[in-house]
This record gives sequence, C-alpha cells and structure tokens, in this order.
Amino acid sequence: MDIKKNDDIKLNIEDMTSEGAAVGHYGGIAVFVRGAVTGDEIIAHIIKTSKRYCIGIVKEIITPSPSRIESDCPVSDKCGGCAFRNMTYAEELRYKQSRVENAIKRIAHLDVPVKDIIAADKTDGYRNKAQYPVKTENGVFTAGFYAYKSHRIIPCSECKLQPKEFTKILNVFKKWAEKNGITSYDENKGSGLLRHIYLRKAEKTGEIMACAVINGESLTDEKFLIEELKKNENVKSVCVNINRADTNVILSEETKTVWGKDTITDELLGKRFVISPNSFYQVNRSQCEKLYTVAGEYAALTGSETVVDLYCGIGTIGLSLSEKAKRLFGIEIIPQAVENARLNAKLNEVDNAEYFCGDAFSGANELEKRGISPDVIILDPPRKGCQRELLELIAKMAPKRIVYVSCDSATLARDLEILDGLGYKAKEVTPVDMFPRTPHCEAVCQVLRSDMNS
Repeated sequence: MDIKKNDDIKLNIEDMTSEGAAVGHYGGIAVFVRGAVTGDEIIAHIIKTSKRYCIGIVKEIITPSPSRIESDCPVSDKCGGCAFRNMTYAEELRYKQSRVENAIKRIAHLDVPVKDIIAADKTDGYRNKAQYPVKTENGVFTAGFYAYKSHRIIPCSECKLQPKEFTKILNVFKKWAEKNGITSYDENKGSGLLRHIYLRKAEKTGEIMACAVINGESLTDEKFLIEELKKNENVKSVCVNINRADTNVILSEETKTVWGKDTITDELLGKRFVISPNSFYQVNRSQCEKLYTVAGEYAALTGSETVVDLYCGIGTIGLSLSEKAKRLFGIEIIPQAVENARLNAKLNEVDNAEYFCGDAFSGANELEKRGISPDVIILDPPRKGCQRELLELIAKMAPKRIVYVSCDSATLARDLEILDGLGYKAKEVTPVDMFPRTPHCEAVCQVLRSDMNS
C-alpha cells in the first residue's frame, strides 16, 4: 500500500523507538510519529516518505492510550528533550525495561537475567547540568534548547528537568546581554560572541558554576555580570570557556575562571568530588548513588583486589569502591578530569589510587605492559561503547570480573556478545532510570570470566 507525502492515515501506535518517537505500521511500512504514545489510535499526517519507512506528525488523536497524560511543559512537543512528558511514568519505566531486555536478547543473543528497573524518586528538577544555546536578535536575548534534530532554538528558561536556580541565572545573563548589546554566535558566518550558557550544580552542597561559552577572548562588561551573578549566594564559580572553533562541540579545552573557585564540590556515597567545567559527572546525583551501589555489588570486592577503572572521569565510581580495593588505577582521556580525579583521591584521603591520562585502550595497554593484573575492571564508556580492540585487550588481562556501566543498551548488548566470544559471560543486568521523561536509560552489568562461578 503506497503512502505519499501529505497523506492522512489512521495509525495504531505499537511501540516507541530509542529516540522517543512512536511507531506504528501501515500496509507493512513503519511510520514514525513524535508525540504519540504506545496504545494511541491517531490520524498521522505524513511529512516524509521512503521505501522502508515514513515520518508523520499527529494530526488527530482518535482514541488516546491509557498511558497518555497531558504534558505540563508548554514546549515539550517542540524541544528535543522530554519525549515522554505526555506518558505516565509507569509506562515510561515499562518501555525502558523492555528496551534493555530486547537489546540483550536480539542484539547480544544472550539469555541474561535483567532485573527490574530502578525507578527515580523524582522525575523533575534532577539535572545538575544544563547547556543552553542562545540567540540575540533586535536586542532581545533568548536561551533555550534545540528543537529535535535541528539547531533551531526553542525558547525555554524554565525547564522542568533543571533546578529552579538556573532560571534566575539565565535571567542575569539576559539582563547583561541586553544591557551590553551582546551578539550571539552565528554558525553559518562564524561570527558573534556568545555561544552557550553552561551551568552546573552540586546537588548536595548547592554550589553552582556559571560558565559563558564565547567565540572570543573576553566578556564585555565582565564586572557587571559577575556582580549580578554573585547576588545568588549559591554561585561559587564564574567561568569563561573560549571556543572559537567551527564545531558543534559545546566546550573547548580552554576555560578560565573570572571569579570564585575553579571547581565546585559535591558529595556522592559519602565522598566529596570536585567538578570542573569539562569533567564528566552524572547529571542525576540521587540515581547515580543507586547506580554506583549496584556497581559496587557487582564488583564484589573483598579488600584484596586490584581494580582498573577505565573511562574513570573524575574518579567517582572507583573512589566510591576504594575502601574495599587493594589498589585502584584510573584511566581518563580528559586532562582536567584526571587532575580532578587525583584531587578527589587526596580530598577523600584515598592513598591506594593512581590515575593516568589517555584513552582507554592505550591506558589499559600501558598497565598490561607494566604487568598490572586487574581482578576487576570497570567500564563506563560513552554512548558508542567500547572498541573491539579494547575488549580483546581486557580479555587478555584476564580479570575475574567486569562491571560494565552503559548509557546505551544497544552498544552494551553488542559488547556483551563480543565479550561472550572472548570467554566472559554476562551474569546479570540492572537498568537504572537516570534520565526520567527522556528516552535514555542507564544499565549496569556484571560480567564474569568463564571459569568463575561468582
């Protein structure tokens, strides 16, 4: 059955995709529709067609799904963030659970127990980091988020996922920008000063870092901006990140502190951690503690083990386990994060940890050359997962256990299948909802060497 652009078709929504779009089938063709919910019966207006799939928008909801709710955000249907704001949290958790289970079965082709997903205690205000693209036009400053798969800014200064203080800080930047006629960065021309407003909050201590990402060397009327930001007593650091490159990467490696501290400090599982602008730190602290607790259980340390923490960031996972390890080695590619990890070890009086700057493969290779034989390896890679060469090297190092923390169940499943062929069997997976109201789901897996029973 042919579907043409601008056709209106009746569609039953069967499932959700990994990007949060709804999907149904019409005449055997998959039709993807953002804003619909599993169980909806809708009229979809087709905006794009191909031989294999079509893309539509919701024109009419004929019969709403039992899982459909009214979104409480005026821009959730436009912004690329909260894809599940019109869905009950129970249905969101069901979807995320099934997504992890299906990835293990269909991609890894493994029969691995997947425990019930660990739900979030709160679904709003949990993000401790925000990156706002900005635009100034006719003297008016706008900050918000990019529309789905575009660089068109959707104005949003009161995001439901961000702390309320971030709105007040954005208003300060607005006041400063409009007072001084600050220009915004134009991607096409490579001109304009202000690119992004980048904010971080340490949830436990309340400390906030405010950072302006600029296409230049300095801020206009810097003193005014600092004095206004200082009126918020939780702002402890004001930074400028200098990014003059023609790139979509938000932060460059060059950051200078113009007022206050170079870092902010948070607490996680009883330990303190300093956080720099470029450092990786989980955006949901309370769920992060649950995730790391499971990771600790899967590591099963007794005090005699050597632990290697690949992709260690500022050292959070490894340091949270350091008291139960004999030795701890961390590898991280971002120099500033390595400095933070070393500082965090000192801050928490951990003297059995050593950190190296480099990518995961070269760092693990260096440890292997030094004759370091890990009992436990922790993997917390980016969304793309691990390269095969790294997994082969890990198998060569022959740890008893691998604890794999993943932000993408598809790449986790791919890597588990590779590890299975290298003599490492996935024993159990626990999904953790780190990012409520979005399609993203974290998972942690215990992987054992084939000759190990526990």
